[in-house]
Amino acid sequence: MDMREMMQRAKAMQEKAAELQRAMAGIETEGQAGGGLVKAIMSGNGVLKRVTIDPSLLKADEREILEDLIVAAHTDAKSKLDAKLAQEMSQLTGSLGIPGLG
Repeated sequence: MDMREMMQRAKAMQEKAAELQRAMAGIETEGQAGGGLVKAIMSGNGVLKRVTIDPSLLKADEREILEDLIVAAHTDAKSKLDAKLAQEMSQLTGSLGIPGLG
């Protein structure tokens, strides 16, 4: 592969990466904890959008459990988002045929 072709592929990759970034911002992932009693919705760009809590957890003496479940649901959503992003980037770099990226 000559330098010109490599530069063209790099430019194409930048354009596809920007396109992917725009597309990913529009998706949402849902993380759950406590068997679905706490759910966290995260946008594709990593922003926590919403948390839903089953009313059965809204007891003063279970505050620490609820706090832990919120963190766990957020972590689950983030993990799913990271996996989705990695999959999309792998497809993107693999389709460009640049050695060492696919």
